[in-house]
Amino acid sequence: MEKRRTVPVKLDVDSADAALLEDTVDEFLWAANYVTRHAFEGEYVTTSKTTLHDDTYDDVRDETALHSNHVQAARNKAAEACKSVVEKWKQGKKASMPHFISPHLVYDHRTATFHEDYVSLATTDGRIEADYVVPDDERDTPHTEYFFSDEYETTGAELHHSNGNWMLHVHCKKEVESDTSDMEATENGTVLGVDLGVNNLAVASTGTFWTGDEFDHWRREYERRRGDLQECGTRWAHQNIQSIGRKEEGRFKLILHRISNELVGEARENGCSVIAFEELTDIRKRTGASWGHKWAFNRLYEYVEYKAEEYGIGVEQVDPENTSRRCSHCGFTHPDNRHREDFECLKCGYENHADYNAAKNIGLRYLRRNQTGDGGGAPVGVRLNSGTLNANGEYDPPAEESARAGVHAESPRL
Repeated sequence: MEKRRTVPVKLDVDSADAALLEDTVDEFLWAANYVTRHAFEGEYVTTSKTTLHDDTYDDVRDETALHSNHVQAARNKAAEACKSVVEKWKQGKKASMPHFISPHLVYDHRTATFHEDYVSLATTDGRIEADYVVPDDERDTPHTEYFFSDEYETTGAELHHSNGNWMLHVHCKKEVESDTSDMEATENGTVLGVDLGVNNLAVASTGTFWTGDEFDHWRREYERRRGDLQECGTRWAHQNIQSIGRKEEGRFKLILHRISNELVGEARENGCSVIAFEELTDIRKRTGASWGHKWAFNRLYEYVEYKAEEYGIGVEQVDPENTSRRCSHCGFTHPDNRHREDFECLKCGYENHADYNAAKNIGLRYLRRNQTGDGGGAPVGVRLNSGTLNANGEYDPPAEESARAGVHAESPRL
């Protein structure tokens, strides 16, 4: 079976190249919306990629300067969105024609070339090169375990532009043997730590990120629509505001269902018996989140809780105090360890993504709290992207790696 991971990598893009990327994103979104509008023109919504390709490819090539593979990626994006609408209709749910405005761009191996330190990206006017911005200390990071690993194949990426930052969400995969015993939670399994936030809705201790880009985009869009209608002040406008509220909740629930499914899948795939979240009380104050985010955090927790129960996986909350300030490597805690999304320990120099560091601390906190109790069936470690952290914060490599190298639990921590 395939094991897939998505690794967010920040890019260093100068102003001239940023302008080219912005032009390419604009044309990509135009192409996706053009194909979508065409799909809705007939008596029935067209969802066939082949039909949409035949009907729109030449038009899009004539109207844009997009690479042919970007044209195909925009068509695929539109076709999948249209298919999703049709599926909702079949289930008796309301859905309207999709419209793409969130700044993003899909890349494959013909439009992106991944090098050791930088990536080459196709634009509407040739290619640009952008350096990766990664932690200086690359031990125990998703970049090392997946993106820069010889074991994983890079299959493509999606470029996002938000708050002036260019983030490349790189898709990686490898083939692994399917083993039901490894997929299911065990009595003495491991704990999956999960950090919740605004920029990244969820980050797991295995190094998997679920970004908040899509959620934030639609939150802003629905707020704009409500604001426009409130200015009208008519009864019709009031009714439409209520309708927008229902659509907003429905869309957000779909996003959160998808994330919850993937979180539970992550726990099953890694043999975790517990998924640990931070306590949701006062999370809005701690994270600076909106009321909409707080609603999303609570809903996501509820979805994970009842879905995990089906597989015998427990879902717990732990005290969040200092999980974002504590170094998961040496345990040193200080407010200045964290600066926005960057974490650098003032004591040992450990660097990593701040949310990923917090996710590991959340897992460790549950592990230590649970082992001070009766101890029966307690998880034995916090699941990382490779190996585990034990209750003392010491790194244990995967069992097969330990057997090959003769490594034991007292190995140096990562």
